[in-house]
Amino acid sequence: MTAKDYLALPYKIVLQKMDDGDGLYYFATVEEFPGCMSHGDTPENAMLNISDAMALWVQAQLDYGLPVPQPLAEAEGQYSGRFVVRVPKTLHAALAKKAKSEGVSLNQYALFKLAAG
Repeated sequence: MTAKDYLALPYKIVLQKMDDGDGLYYFATVEEFPGCMSHGDTPENAMLNISDAMALWVQAQLDYGLPVPQPLAEAEGQYSGRFVVRVPKTLHAALAKKAKSEGVSLNQYALFKLAAG
């Protein structure tokens, strides 16, 4: 793929309003491209600048023979929502007992605990 091909893909740009004490500005990063960042006085200016930064970032990766990540949105389609975790028997027993006392399945209880962080 060429740099132009990569730049046509839906990469995730994060735009943040910042205040450095001297005034407001907008800071843009690309989640998939480590170190790819830019800023501007307005959101529009920051987005134009991050587009330029992305082009330079991708071209540098290609020039050095390094991989260019696929967009997160595309990679997320690779996940089924299912994974297996091995835990000690004592933890398994404790989780199962807690799930039973809550009146839910072990899977539901584990999902609740994971979602709660």
